Amino acid sequence: MDTPSSQPTTLPRVSAVVLAWKSEPWLRRSVTALLASEKVDVDVVLVDNGCTDDDVEVLAELDRVTVVRPGRNLGYSGGNNAGVAVSDGDYVALINGDAIVEPGTLARLVDELVARPEVGIAAASVRLAEDPSLLNSSGNMIHVLGISWVGGLGEPETRTAPTEVAGAMGAGLVTTRAHWDRLGGFFEHYFAYHEDADLSVRTWRLGLKVVNVPDAVLLHRYEFSRNTNKYYLVERNRLIFVTTLWSARALLLLSPALLALEIAMLALALKEGWARDKVRGWVWLWKHRRDLRERRALVRAAQTVPDKEWMRVLTTTLDTPLIKVPGVVLRPLNAVTTAYWKVVRHLV
Repeated sequence: MDTPSSQPTTLPRVSAVVLAWKSEPWLRRSVTALLASEKVDVDVVLVDNGCTDDDVEVLAELDRVTVVRPGRNLGYSGGNNAGVAVSDGDYVALINGDAIVEPGTLARLVDELVARPEVGIAAASVRLAEDPSLLNSSGNMIHVLGISWVGGLGEPETRTAPTEVAGAMGAGLVTTRAHWDRLGGFFEHYFAYHEDADLSVRTWRLGLKVVNVPDAVLLHRYEFSRNTNKYYLVERNRLIFVTTLWSARALLLLSPALLALEIAMLALALKEGWARDKVRGWVWLWKHRRDLRERRALVRAAQTVPDKEWMRVLTTTLDTPLIKVPGVVLRPLNAVTTAYWKVVRHLV
């Protein structure tokens, strides 16, 4: 008769989705690190999103690796949706192909979900690959005007316990398959950028928390400007984000600030030479207005937490290092936004 200590235990089943896009020097290391994860039963779903070298063919030979070949680049949102669709784990992990998990990272994130049923998404402490003592993200910030950015960029990791965050960085997060299915995955029109903010806000709107776990470490080869189309997508997607998730009342109350931000971003685009991309985003929004109305109705119907409550996770302080705003402008801007939101948030 087996003793309790010798009886087999069932490890949590985690399906990790990794996208293969262009030539990524860390992709093989990313997948093999996932397969070496401890205290979880892990498989990897590798989505060929336009890989330009032989990495997918090589990795397809490994045990516990499933390859999905959509035949075109589905973007971050569509690629992850395609990967999760063929997975069968009880937990879903989204891991960037330019990121490497430590052996205990997935298990630590799963433990957080198991121990705290009120948590919907557990995200890794994403560290900069060139200096793992420094953060890439301790959780993403989300502004009341829809801007989202990595929190704690370049700062040392000093936390000793998980912290609640507005957004989980899509480079490394874990959720249950049940929660993913309830949310319906990513909204594929995002293509890339802001979909992790969308997933996080919709989690908060269902009464569940998003947390970042400091001892679940992931190294990220972070490069802000790898995609030349990024400014178009980031600005377009910010507008998708607020117009589909913010209530009509919140949009009305914030309309002066939102309009001012549009003018400021257009001025910045003119200065930096991507004004055509900014206008292209407006054109896209107009052409897809029916899709956005349908999306808005869908997510609004699913919401269970009042706007006053979930919007508390948003910030009024713009301090992203990725948009260079002179301090003489930024300080009064933050002061005015904070004061204005303090007054109107009670009316949301």
